[in-house]
Amino acid sequence: MVSVLLVDDQELMRMGFRMVLDAQDDLDVVGEAGNGAEAVELTASLRPDVVLMDIRMPVLDGVEATRRIAAAQSAKVLVMTTFDLDEYALAALRGGASGFLLKDTPPEDLVSAVRAVASGDAVVSPSVTKRLLDRFLGGSGGQLRDPSVLDVLTGREREVLVLVAKGLSNSEIAERLFLSEATVKTHLGRILSKLDLRDRVQAVVLAYETGLVKPGEA
Repeated sequence: MVSVLLVDDQELMRMGFRMVLDAQDDLDVVGEAGNGAEAVELTASLRPDVVLMDIRMPVLDGVEATRRIAAAQSAKVLVMTTFDLDEYALAALRGGASGFLLKDTPPEDLVSAVRAVASGDAVVSPSVTKRLLDRFLGGSGGQLRDPSVLDVLTGREREVLVLVAKGLSNSEIAERLFLSEATVKTHLGRILSKLDLRDRVQAVVLAYETGLVKPGEA
């Protein structure tokens, strides 16, 4: 059973999410919060597997709430946003969210996303994250962090990270580099471990912020 905390300042929105999620045998909504401060408190007390987090809320916004929850490693955060190119969504990804969805996401996709996040996967496709970064890092030339943080990677690991950042799936990377998919997964796991990253989404963000991949590159 996957436990879920709903966080949104609109009660009708929370009601809609609850109806969708509680209809699933393996999902259980254990609580609701109307702002980020409540979300942090309830996450600490209820220990849900997944927090479905709104971004723009009173008292404490979803970005800061996400940072605090991710820092405490008390739950996985799935951010809900109104616009697919939203700087707040990008900030939440940087802060430790495991991904984001649009609020008008079809119910079946919402259910799949919650399950994926609970199992440790990121639900934002790298290509969608890439569009966010193209837009919001474009003016900086795509380098906001010292690229020397990548020096711990081997040459092959850097190759894999570049392709991950460009939106290729594990199977596509395997085909491109003439590797098995299992080997690609191993490389990705080592990349995340060496760079102290939570998931694939944060790997994409870091690749852009260090300039390993430039905004606009295919």
